[in-house]
Amino acid sequence: MTPNLQLEARQLAAVRGNASLFRDVSFRIDTGQVLVVQGPNGAGKTTLLRILAGLGSIVDGAVQWCGEAMAPLDARLRAAAVFVGHAPAVKDDLTAAENLVAMLSLAGDPADAGTVEAALTDAGLAARAALPARWLSQGQRRRLSLARLACTRRPLWILDEPATALDDAAAAWLGKLIGTHARGGGLVVAATHQALRLPAARVATLTLG
Repeated sequence: MTPNLQLEARQLAAVRGNASLFRDVSFRIDTGQVLVVQGPNGAGKTTLLRILAGLGSIVDGAVQWCGEAMAPLDARLRAAAVFVGHAPAVKDDLTAAENLVAMLSLAGDPADAGTVEAALTDAGLAARAALPARWLSQGQRRRLSLARLACTRRPLWILDEPATALDDAAAAWLGKLIGTHARGGGLVVAATHQALRLPAARVATLTLG
């Protein structure tokens, strides 16, 4: 993991149509920290996450990554970040293993068969790796979407409601996954309505709305 990572937002503002979502949003997180973004539906959590992942534009303010100013949709920010959205990016006609390979390939993170197998096993999906995804439960589809985190070396994880549909065991697995990434020096920004099982010392909170 790259040392001395830093993600900073300065007085960010965003709109949807003619409506203001948020303004004057500022924070800074450093190597090994997790930022939990909270707020009611419609407060702009997903919009903020997409901005931080280099996938969305702002109307005011600035984002800095490792001390360098990032332009809207900056390729350097997209190269550093892995974004896992609220809806699992799972195709019903592909097997669980094929879905994971496709997710990684589309993101430019190809992985060998051994890495994919290990990630599915860790996610509790080894017995379902060859099943078409249409046979997976919502919780299994969520775990499949999150399994790509174990296969990437990108330092910045941006997660939108990652604990949705997870049972207690899967939520513990997610907390372990995020905790391991943070202890290794990575950064995580997660929007969630549910508590993530993480050491309090590593977690900062940002509330929108």
